[in-house]
Amino acid sequence: MAKGSIWPVILSGGAGTRLWPLSRELYPKQLLPLVSEKSLLQDTLGRVKGNGFAAPVVVCNDDHRFIIAEQLRQLDMKPRAIVLEPAARNTAPAVAAAAILILREDPDALLLVLPSDHIIRDVAVFGRAIETAAAAARKGRLVAFGLVPKTPETGYGYIKRGPALDGANDTYSIERFVEKPDLATAKTYLAEGIWSWNSGMFLFPARLYIDELKAHQPKVAEAASKAIEGAAGDLDFLRLDKDAFSASPSISIDYAVMEKTKRAAVVPADLGWNDVGAWSALWDVGERDADGNVTVGDVIAHDTKNAYLRTTNGMLLATVGLDNIVVVVTDDVVLAAAKDRAQDVKKIVDTLKAKGRSEATIHKTVHRPWGSYTGVDAGARFQVKRIVVKPGAKLSLQKHAQRAEHWVVVQGTARVTRGEDFLVLRENQSTYIPVGTVHRLENIGSDDLHLIEVQSGGYLGEDDIVRIEDTYGRS
Repeated sequence: MAKGSIWPVILSGGAGTRLWPLSRELYPKQLLPLVSEKSLLQDTLGRVKGNGFAAPVVVCNDDHRFIIAEQLRQLDMKPRAIVLEPAARNTAPAVAAAAILILREDPDALLLVLPSDHIIRDVAVFGRAIETAAAAARKGRLVAFGLVPKTPETGYGYIKRGPALDGANDTYSIERFVEKPDLATAKTYLAEGIWSWNSGMFLFPARLYIDELKAHQPKVAEAASKAIEGAAGDLDFLRLDKDAFSASPSISIDYAVMEKTKRAAVVPADLGWNDVGAWSALWDVGERDADGNVTVGDVIAHDTKNAYLRTTNGMLLATVGLDNIVVVVTDDVVLAAAKDRAQDVKKIVDTLKAKGRSEATIHKTVHRPWGSYTGVDAGARFQVKRIVVKPGAKLSLQKHAQRAEHWVVVQGTARVTRGEDFLVLRENQSTYIPVGTVHRLENIGSDDLHLIEVQSGGYLGEDDIVRIEDTYGRS
């Protein structure tokens, strides 16, 4: 890759709580296919794939690393790095770490900073906006992408543009940032015609960003530098040094640099953008029927209007006589909300967390680097799971102190380690793993391995696992 290339830095943090129950802490909205067959993350990566872009750097947390790696593999896209944040410290430190890493290879690098959970409908306009921003960045500007406002939104930050920059088409100096104005003020901004929504997307020289960070937030720059110096490789991932990164202030790029620097600029553009901040946003961008309904999955809507109706895994959703409502059905939750109150779904998540309920964090189907498992049934001293293991994958060599397991293969071919024994099991064959027995499950076939696991014992929590050996570095 030529020096001075555009390096996408994809930020994949956050829990997307306003899109609960589909988005949950361990499988948040950026990893979900909400508007296309691909996830929001994959759509974001697809917009920066090809000529003119270096390999992306994805910054995420530890819990999502294997899912993100798999979604990149599905795109046949090899990242420069998947950087693991040991603590949430907002965007400024995350991008600083990526910048320092990239500068080792490309001292003239331009960073294209993109959240992973936004929708951009007009990809052609986005491409032209990147070209415009890159021209300004190469002349020493830190460029924010401003979005042409459609409505007087109070949930977004705003950017007031100043004079046009000399020799930079459609690029302006930034006169002022305003964070989430009240409705009356937002209406004024819309009428003035010189304000943009702050998209949270940026393009700037990596070196200039670090220099400005040193000037205005030196503790952030120092923490990021030390976090990279102490970083360690872990399979396909780069783990930032925990103590160093955690010492950084938690602060956004806007507050750390953009609102303080004299080199800030904005490129306004109408991208068909949406940050998918609530279920009502998916109604806004969805394809509506004659009654104004957006439906996803097996839905029958009678005398229902202006609704967002979504159901998963083949479950039938039927509605009668409803208007302006959101209904979302998953394996374990039914959400019904007034469409204009969709933002308040976050309060349900807060309540679930306060009560220690798992629905805030995980789905019935839990993804692992080797595949997934789904809870089927549970009761006193037992639970049943459906396990899917990818071809060539294997679970850790492990044992349990308090539970026994029965395995029944329903599809595929399994190699089983059970104490000193080694078994090959095919469809309709089974085995029993006694309490305390060292065991391992492998898929030695070319298709997914499906089996039913019945656990029995006094304690069945996932923390009753002693990993002896693990392909994925979890032992």
